[in-house]
Amino acid sequence: MTRRHAELLMYTAPEPIRAANERWLAHILDRLGHSRLSAEGLSLPELWLSPDLLLTQTCGYPLMTALQGRVRVVGRPRYELSDSSAGHHCSLILARDVDPRRTLADFRGSRGVINNDDSNSGMNLLRQRLAPLQRDGRFFASVGHSGGHRESLRWLREERADLAAIDSVTYAYLARHAADEVQGLRVVERSAPSPTLPFITRIGATDEQVESLRQVMNRSLKQLPDVARILGLPEVLPASESDYRILLGYRDEAQTLGYERVK
Repeated sequence: MTRRHAELLMYTAPEPIRAANERWLAHILDRLGHSRLSAEGLSLPELWLSPDLLLTQTCGYPLMTALQGRVRVVGRPRYELSDSSAGHHCSLILARDVDPRRTLADFRGSRGVINNDDSNSGMNLLRQRLAPLQRDGRFFASVGHSGGHRESLRWLREERADLAAIDSVTYAYLARHAADEVQGLRVVERSAPSPTLPFITRIGATDEQVESLRQVMNRSLKQLPDVARILGLPEVLPASESDYRILLGYRDEAQTLGYERVK
């Protein structure tokens, strides 16, 4: 029995989501006849690039930058959730309900927060929306780095920041299972659409292995209907790096307007 890394770390909360992902992974491993190799101590880049990787999920922006040509895309999830459908999702640009500012332009000079600099939903999609509104390469008075979407939401609730872009899948999961984390917040604007976060495997996997893995993922979802329901994920669609080139287009669009970084 081959031991492989199998981790789904992009959506690990709330607890029903983490547990459903773990059940899905266990079912996939069992059907493939693999055992799970511990990823404890590995950073995300180390996991993504491991020669022992069977399956994980990454963000679309690093897929097209740090990981381009170094991993194989298995597919992209077809979430059917609020603001996420047919293999696409978006960022919800959020503020507090009580904030009197209503449009994105009204928030020029406010305090922003992003999860990290290589995030598509937390940074790249926000940058594309703010680029036409910036002045001399700046939109915010200050920008903090929270380290994660849930922390960015906390910053908004605790009035440490005024505006944040949150992945619509994350938001839907929290709204369903941990509503207190999005309470008192409202959507100022939605970002441009983006392909959902890709599932990947090691670069050495063959075309046949990639297709077999995607088929097992889909059969497992059909055999675990409660998992598919909890995740809002009926199917993994075929995908390739070319589906994610639009994210570099959003980057280039912002940079052409003189907005290279969210600031």
